[in-house]
Amino acid sequence: MPINAHPEYVNAEKEYHQADTDVARLKALELMIKHVPKHKGAEKLRKNLRTRYKKFKSDQAKAKKGKKGKKGIKKSEMQAVLIGMTNSGKSSILKTLTNAHPSIASYGFTTQNPEIGTMNYEGCDIQIVDLPPIASEHFDKGIINNADTILLVVEKIHEIEEVKKEITNKRAKQIIIFNKTDLYDKNTKRKITATLKSKRYNHILMSTFTNEGIEDLKKKILKSFPIIRIYTRHPGKKEKLDDKPVILKPHSTLRDVAEKILHGYSKKVKYAKITGPSSKFAGQKVGLKHVVKDKDLVEFFTE
Repeated sequence: MPINAHPEYVNAEKEYHQADTDVARLKALELMIKHVPKHKGAEKLRKNLRTRYKKFKSDQAKAKKGKKGKKGIKKSEMQAVLIGMTNSGKSSILKTLTNAHPSIASYGFTTQNPEIGTMNYEGCDIQIVDLPPIASEHFDKGIINNADTILLVVEKIHEIEEVKKEITNKRAKQIIIFNKTDLYDKNTKRKITATLKSKRYNHILMSTFTNEGIEDLKKKILKSFPIIRIYTRHPGKKEKLDDKPVILKPHSTLRDVAEKILHGYSKKVKYAKITGPSSKFAGQKVGLKHVVKDKDLVEFFTE
């Protein structure tokens, strides 16, 4: 036992030695890493725990190769994936952001399989996936590799690098969610923010208990996707045809908008009128080569 060990570490170490399955040992080991003292005297112990943890993960990966793969998740146009250690609050975040009702409990490893929900924000439907904790045998790196945005949920600064080790997808945007801030006073939160800024993390402090940071998180998630939203309406009408925008990549043209609505529709379009950021004035008459911008409103005129 290390000097000045917290009771949480002592309990986790006891659970580790009493565990009779790999899942239970991994759960206890993750808690030991989380609560191990940070002073210099425990440096060797921290290294030993991380080495032990890596070996467990490596053994799990080898065991999975011999098993039949599970059916994958059908990825939507925009997908963000929640990852983190056990009991980090991922499931509560999923429930707060979406229409999902995942299992939530005070004990670890509640999430056994990926949970999926849809976050509707500013007209966009964004798929949010909550993965089992990184120490779980059900943790699936394949979903992370295909994600557009990765949401790293942590409770402590040192957890960030531990979670980042599980990410091989360098293409995806990353957002650090420092969760459960209702447990800290203002001064502590200022220090946490200063540390995260000094490391240049794209981050947010939040709490599903007080709703701190929820709206800002939604904005960050939407902003992480390289998309533009184009609205349409019938010619001469004031109302939008649909509150749901057409989602496209930046630098798309009106031809792309028409084809996204219906394949072959652009061939029927004679011209269009556009109002918004890309127009010189409201109702500007333009052709299909016109490059649209986010939140443009389009009217298509056909022959």
